[in-house]
Amino acid sequence: MSFTAFVAQGLKAERFALLDIGCSGGLDPKWRAFGDRLEALGIDASASECQRLAAEEKNPDVSYVAAFVSPSADRPIDLSAGPAAPLIMKMRDRMSFMRTREIRDAKLRTASTEEQLRHNAWELTGLADPAKPVVVPDLLAARGWNDLDYMKIDTDGIDWQILQSFEGRLPAHLLAVQMEVNFVGDGGHDEHSFHNTDRFMRRHGFDLFRLDVRNYSSRALPARYIWPTPAETHSGRPFQGEAYYALDLPGPNGPAKLASLGAEKVAKLAAILSAWDVPDAAAELLLGCRDRLKPVIDVDRGLDLLAAQAQGDRARPLDYRSYMARFESDPPDFYRPEGPIPLRERLAAAWQAYLRPRDRR
Repeated sequence: MSFTAFVAQGLKAERFALLDIGCSGGLDPKWRAFGDRLEALGIDASASECQRLAAEEKNPDVSYVAAFVSPSADRPIDLSAGPAAPLIMKMRDRMSFMRTREIRDAKLRTASTEEQLRHNAWELTGLADPAKPVVVPDLLAARGWNDLDYMKIDTDGIDWQILQSFEGRLPAHLLAVQMEVNFVGDGGHDEHSFHNTDRFMRRHGFDLFRLDVRNYSSRALPARYIWPTPAETHSGRPFQGEAYYALDLPGPNGPAKLASLGAEKVAKLAAILSAWDVPDAAAELLLGCRDRLKPVIDVDRGLDLLAAQAQGDRARPLDYRSYMARFESDPPDFYRPEGPIPLRERLAAAWQAYLRPRDRR
């Protein structure tokens, strides 16, 4: 059993409320571990993709909205005006994956929606009405979504502007935010870049718990693609990535935040951290909030599950107490052996990299 599913079993009064802005490809499967405790809203500019997702959706508490997202509902989206983030788009045009897109362009125009989205050619799919954009905080208010646990933003363009639309309007008990970030820019305060995202999130009380960096080669000398579709490459400059922010309850500002959170909220935060593959942070949260979490989960059983996660694919993982006792003995297996990296270790690292969440857009 995953730790996320374990937490889901303990939820009684609350659901796991998820907002996915840029939901093409569907919700990340790891959140399905919450089962019937999952409540989600997906928003995407591809109307055809939202129709497909809605037709396949089996959870009545998961819905999809086909719409462009904008900081202003009174400003129609002008699709002829060019990219909303011109600098990142100019950088993108220098990359090898865009050359592959050009090579495949004719075929993509007549391909299925699924194939177009696999190549990140969402603009070729049936789109929502650009004259009727939505402002996400307004949409949440209209639907009565005033208690959100998790928000993901990945729209291939105005992610930063969308985040800014939440200035002073972030849900009071939001636990975590996942967002695509760019590692290029000119340092401007209004550009969609990691430094601006990081400042915003930290100013609103969130800490960075994970950062995935995606490298892209230039079309001047293309490198081998990592995935079956043209996107990030095995070598190249850091171009885009995924940033994962959450409340740091064991941190210096944690006690003030913890006072406003119920036990089930804290348990859901631990589940998020585990789902992000940072089980150590989840374990720290369980240890620091043991008494508060008792009504929701068996903390010792939870620590055993997190210890098993930390041990990867070990056939017979140690329980938490044994794992910690082994660490305290300073054993050699907590270190890489001296000398060349063994083939087995290289293969294991490659496999773990493959299992990491893929870029959906």
